[in-house]
Amino acid sequence: MNFLNEVAHRYPDAISLAAGRPYEGFFDLDAVPRYLDVFRRHLTSELGGDEAAVTRTILQYGRTKGIIHHLIAEHLRVDEGITADPESIVVTVGCQEALYLTLRALRRTENDVLLAVAPTYVGAYGAAQLVDMPVLPVRESGEGIDLDDLVAVVERARAAGQNPRALYVIPDFANPSGASLSRRTRLELLRIAQEHDFLVLEDNPYGLFGDGSALPTLKSLDRGGRVVYLGSFAKTGIPGARVGFAVAGQRVAVAGGGTESLADQLAKVKSMLTVNTSPIAQAVIGGKLLENGCSLRTANEREIRTYQDNLRRMLKGLSERFGGGEAPGVSWNVPAGGFFLVVTVPFPAGDDLLELSARRHRVLWTPMHHFYADSRPRDQIRLSFSHLRAPEIEAGLDRLADFVREQSTAR
Repeated sequence: MNFLNEVAHRYPDAISLAAGRPYEGFFDLDAVPRYLDVFRRHLTSELGGDEAAVTRTILQYGRTKGIIHHLIAEHLRVDEGITADPESIVVTVGCQEALYLTLRALRRTENDVLLAVAPTYVGAYGAAQLVDMPVLPVRESGEGIDLDDLVAVVERARAAGQNPRALYVIPDFANPSGASLSRRTRLELLRIAQEHDFLVLEDNPYGLFGDGSALPTLKSLDRGGRVVYLGSFAKTGIPGARVGFAVAGQRVAVAGGGTESLADQLAKVKSMLTVNTSPIAQAVIGGKLLENGCSLRTANEREIRTYQDNLRRMLKGLSERFGGGEAPGVSWNVPAGGFFLVVTVPFPAGDDLLELSARRHRVLWTPMHHFYADSRPRDQIRLSFSHLRAPEIEAGLDRLADFVREQSTAR
């Protein structure tokens, strides 16, 4: 991520098909005080009109687990069909902290390992590295994950004395591939997790941004308490608020005997890391939830249309520039939603070629090797379409086509 930012900074006139940021056209700074006021009035009612308590709740150091946990629980019920005890929810500084806290709590010995579909979100590798937890890759497939390979990886790990604690997965419009797990795959994955005794860390930042045919979350299908749900308001709320959450109601053993909820363990770690998530930021997100009946599907109707329009334009543009056999070796997948898709090109596309693409053709994309946590260039690139306007998509694809033709001819 630092490398991409550095390249973008050096070539500010380059069109970025790399950044997975939300669309900025609907950002409204005037909405922030309105959301804050909505939450303040809600809190005043909840606290029986005690204005001193309202002020303290929003402006003082806050409860480590958060102050909008009950609203998040209602959002999950309304939008995702998830029944969650508010006390099982820990509000975090973005989803990245939720992921880190979960891995920190799960990592107990040097034998503990994390499973992850490869390729996967770079932040998962980073969080695992911070807690000294090796990541074992599981092959991706047309179904989003190769379940036979998952079982094989688990069995090999156990035979080698390792302890697979959890599988990290983005089941809806994954970053980077845009792939989604089918309902059958979701149910089979949960069965395997139960049989082989590991947790599933479900990261779901893009699930709302589909074509309307949404599949149930793993958490809503979970009957065995296997899923820890990692959520974020960066894409569906306000990115700058940096508010995420974890739903972790599982009972876990504690030293000296007995059990406590995994959420309580996350809160203990958080209390030593960030103490609490900004109550002001939570209040703003809470106000947006309240204003929309706790439905972020309702709150994001314009964004959903924009991302779907951008996806269609990106796919049409790729077909116009590379389809019909005019560009041998170039192909791409067709996600149903999200922010990303993957293009296969007839040459290894590493950081050196990204630098050249930025300098000579003024277009940025993401080399796929970053999503495998290694430095071996692969013949695939990730394109993002979320933050762009229509003219930028067209111009960006024109520049990308020139770059691909140049590299194909050179080889």
